[in-house]
Amino acid sequence: MKNLFFVLFLFLILFFPGCQLKVLMPGYQQRVAERDSIARADSIALADSIARVKSFARAEVIAAGFFGEKEKADSFSDSLVYNINRAHFKGLSALEEKYYSVIGVGDIMLGTNYPNTSYLPANDGKDLLAPVKHVLRDATVTFGNLEGVLLNEGGDVKDCNNPDLCFAFRMPEHYALHLKNAGFDMLSLANNHVGDFGEEGRQSTVRNLDELGIAHAGLLTHPYSVIERDGLKFGLLAFSPNRGTLSIHDYTQAQRLVRMLKKKSDIVVVSFHGGAEGDDAYRVTCETEFYHGENRGNVCEFSKAVIDAGADIVFGHGPHLTRAVDLYKDRFIAYSLGNFCTYARFRLTGERGIAPIMKVYFDHTGKFIRAEVTPIRQTGRGGPFIDPGNRAIHSLQRLTREDFPDSPLQIGNDGLIERK
Repeated sequence: MKNLFFVLFLFLILFFPGCQLKVLMPGYQQRVAERDSIARADSIALADSIARVKSFARAEVIAAGFFGEKEKADSFSDSLVYNINRAHFKGLSALEEKYYSVIGVGDIMLGTNYPNTSYLPANDGKDLLAPVKHVLRDATVTFGNLEGVLLNEGGDVKDCNNPDLCFAFRMPEHYALHLKNAGFDMLSLANNHVGDFGEEGRQSTVRNLDELGIAHAGLLTHPYSVIERDGLKFGLLAFSPNRGTLSIHDYTQAQRLVRMLKKKSDIVVVSFHGGAEGDDAYRVTCETEFYHGENRGNVCEFSKAVIDAGADIVFGHGPHLTRAVDLYKDRFIAYSLGNFCTYARFRLTGERGIAPIMKVYFDHTGKFIRAEVTPIRQTGRGGPFIDPGNRAIHSLQRLTREDFPDSPLQIGNDGLIERK
């Protein structure tokens, strides 16, 4: 009786292709539609595709065992899904690699209770990141630069010789939860505001981030972090020209730390706070930059030095403006991600009020695949929202074309960054 049913099963497969599809592939119409997305190398669709290829391979073995190679080929030639799978066999090696993503954003300051609470956002800051939360959470890892400390009160506020150039940022400690809920996994603390309230401010910031499991890097006391996501270990290092942080000027130390971290992790993300500030500081000069006499580093030399040592992605910030992007040894560099969420104490007119959410795709070795830009804008007192005018995309197109005319990257009007 079992043999009879098996013969009937093979008869249906051979002579009724439509039935064959429904028997072998429940929900096959949906799967055919899904397969169309494999050209984009989407990792989820790809995993499903590979499973289906294996399923057909098993069916081939069954048919070959009973009917021989010719009959097997004839029986499957009528199957649309099978033919699609066969067409993908040759190119499967290029698609079977799983892709990962890191989102990088620029400066974050969610409001300050210093000098008074009038500089804090409405609803205790709970709504500040809501317009972009769905974007931030859609990556393997999400990174940003935290400008200021997490401290409810107190601390030794820094001396300001020029109040027009000097601000002190002290965010309420529970605002760290807003960052966690928005999807942030990693933060740089290497910048000129991490010391705004002395050692008490630094320790409180570290403690609050640690309690929530948000990785951080850049302080001399906490130079790097390693986290694991989706089967990969991600390491973070952060540098700046400021006291108490890893130095952007010391290439030898930076390379040593990158090599050390590469042994502990699969993907190394390097952040730097560097480059000049001001309305005219949007160009990457690839020379040493200064701001009011302070050496802000040569961001091109630094970025290439850390990539030479093993860094896979470099995210820059500091100019409070969007800057160009480039590719070096198949590794992605964003020279400045601008003001992402800077509430109340920042000037947000013109280029200062636009920035990219940069989502970088790469393989398990860190090799760049593509990047996608979600343009955001801040108006009034601040807080990011998606910009329908795509201003940050237009700025990236223009600046990358002007600063790196030989770059292998091209940026589409839709924000897709890929090789030319």
